[in-house]
Amino acid sequence: MNLLNKKVTHERFGTGKVVNLNDSRIEVDFGTESKKFIFPDVFGKHLVLHDESTAQSLKEMIEEKESERKEEELQKEEEKELHRKKQELRMEHEKLMKNHKLHPQSQMVIWLEPEDQYHAFSKWKVFSGEIKSGKNKGKPNKPIRLHQNSAVLLTARDSDKPEEDRQILGVYMVDEEFIGRQCEDGIVPAHSVYRIRLTEQESSEMPFWKYYSNDKNPDKMTWNTGIYRYFDNSSVAQILRDIIALKSDPEEQELAQQFFDHFCKMNQIMEQELPQPDGPLMRK
Repeated sequence: MNLLNKKVTHERFGTGKVVNLNDSRIEVDFGTESKKFIFPDVFGKHLVLHDESTAQSLKEMIEEKESERKEEELQKEEEKELHRKKQELRMEHEKLMKNHKLHPQSQMVIWLEPEDQYHAFSKWKVFSGEIKSGKNKGKPNKPIRLHQNSAVLLTARDSDKPEEDRQILGVYMVDEEFIGRQCEDGIVPAHSVYRIRLTEQESSEMPFWKYYSNDKNPDKMTWNTGIYRYFDNSSVAQILRDIIALKSDPEEQELAQQFFDHFCKMNQIMEQELPQPDGPLMRK
């Protein structure tokens, strides 16, 4: 649409013609003087085109720009609201972190069925299962003890093997932003870096009951019901320490060492004070 040399009338300055135009400014020569206006805002308010066809095209362009402006404003408002909600969540998160007290058993060990193992290691997340009874029956378990200091130990045993043959398949720290009390869907995602999967040979050298014992029956190796247990912090540190020794690949060993150091820092564990494993397999 070419507006140059088009006749216009201004409510104050009278009739003139367009002599210059860009995306944001228009200049009109009124004979005795030239005036610059904001384009296209001046039209429809103070300036009128004489050419009806051009005026209609200009009107359509102004309406389109106004629609785009409103859409941009709406998008900005939505972004502002999203930012506000993120700020609220961050403040709530910081408050929870500030008030968080380390629980001595804030780690999770989970029983992976064969069909769950692929998902656990491909997606690096696990499901804590459903509540089996009471008014909340069928709802996901909320892993309330898990926090940023928590790890998830992945275990399994063959259906034709006794419980004492349960093996450790891998381990990961929970996601950096994860807080168990806020977990409504029972999904526990992994940390972006601290995650380890053991080979079949390595798993055979990491029996679960070497490390874990039931407080009520410390000499028994029974899982009973449910797909997860809370696990002692120092016991997971023992497992990570043994994984370091188990790894032969330098890069994997370095990751295991970094994982161990991070875990001990998050759980206020001194490596020098870490006891040896004392699960029922060690007393058998």
